[in-house]
Amino acid sequence: MKQPLTASPSAALSGRIRVPGDKSISHRALILGALATGITKITGLLEAEDVMATAKAVAALGAELSRSNGAVAVKGQGVGGLRAPSSPLDFGNSGTGSRLMLGVVAGHAMQVEFTGDASLCRRPMGRVLAPLAAMGLETDADEDHARFPFVVRGTHDLLPIVYDLPVPSAQVKSAVLLAGMHAPGRTTVVEPLASRDHTERMLGYFGAEILAEDRGKGARAVTICGDAELHGVSITVPGDPSSAAFIIAAALISPRSDIVIENVLLNPTRSGFLETLREMGAQIELLDRRYDGGEPVGDFRVQASALRGVRVPPDRAPSMIDEYPVLACLAAFAEGETRMEGLAELKVKESDRLSATAAGLVACGVTARVEGDTLIVEGNGAVEGGGLVETHMDHRIAMAFLTLGLGARIPVTVDDTAMIATSFPDFMKLMTKLGAEFR
Repeated sequence: MKQPLTASPSAALSGRIRVPGDKSISHRALILGALATGITKITGLLEAEDVMATAKAVAALGAELSRSNGAVAVKGQGVGGLRAPSSPLDFGNSGTGSRLMLGVVAGHAMQVEFTGDASLCRRPMGRVLAPLAAMGLETDADEDHARFPFVVRGTHDLLPIVYDLPVPSAQVKSAVLLAGMHAPGRTTVVEPLASRDHTERMLGYFGAEILAEDRGKGARAVTICGDAELHGVSITVPGDPSSAAFIIAAALISPRSDIVIENVLLNPTRSGFLETLREMGAQIELLDRRYDGGEPVGDFRVQASALRGVRVPPDRAPSMIDEYPVLACLAAFAEGETRMEGLAELKVKESDRLSATAAGLVACGVTARVEGDTLIVEGNGAVEGGGLVETHMDHRIAMAFLTLGLGARIPVTVDDTAMIATSFPDFMKLMTKLGAEFR
């Protein structure tokens, strides 16, 4: 049953908050903890539906999970030591967890069925299966239209490969690197533009031998040395910058707002959103930059700002791919045209986010259009609002347009919010704490 929600024009937002743990790091901490020997202690794990689906999957594969004093402990089984589950692995709406786990299962001599909810079962998996098949993973999936549910068969005899990514994708890269741990020799992924590097950082933190080489013009080669051994570690998960993006956006468009968001991940491969906001004239101040668990973190002070339209180049997309819906909503409040280029990846997310974002903007009285892989938004400094936005079961579309509604002249309604729990279950609670109004 759908859960619609309306966001009303907001008074000034104020206060200090801390966003939930980063989703990307939470998935990887659980997975690498399951492949390590010994105990991995995870503090600040994001307890959203997507991450909990990964937790259930690693438990079904033989890792032991327990909770103590707010932390999650994972007793791993070692690289290659997981066992076949007794039932299909159901990943709900989690594209990240499912794609990474395909790389894990590839290195085990077991047969596993992968499935998910209606949204996940529409998302393409062929680009992950292609390199894993070259390494030795077998599947009954249709080669041209690979969608869940399907069965895969892993092997202890994976082959190392050198794989050139057709388009930048942290999920595909990570799946290949995770499989490469089980293969002899070296497995290399060459990406045309650097994507999120959490997998590489965390593999090194767990004790794997991982190498990164700059290939020039933004390209990078990442190599994992096979027959790896991982050892349990302690990890503190920093705040998710993709979740913080909605709160930052709300403060920028709500007059007289002044807020602080604490302990946000500052990984340079996730910096595109903040870089773009600064080009648009956003007043964002970085406070107390520091390192925690191998990742840079810091606090942000955000104040309401007059924004201007900008061109967002295609080479920035890998570093902000999840933030484009909310960036497009911000662009509606900017003066002038904002062009966001190179957005093909948005078409294969939880929904076709490119068309869904444009349609939502038009429903709210904004001039927006899609030209190929480019989204163009014509801003005039204000947004009328008043629209009913179709979310297409996509959590980021829902949160982006609720955020837009806080700054619009007329309240904005999204047709469903149930799926927000997949990534940011405290979204409404934290926004309300700052002064936002929903009904």
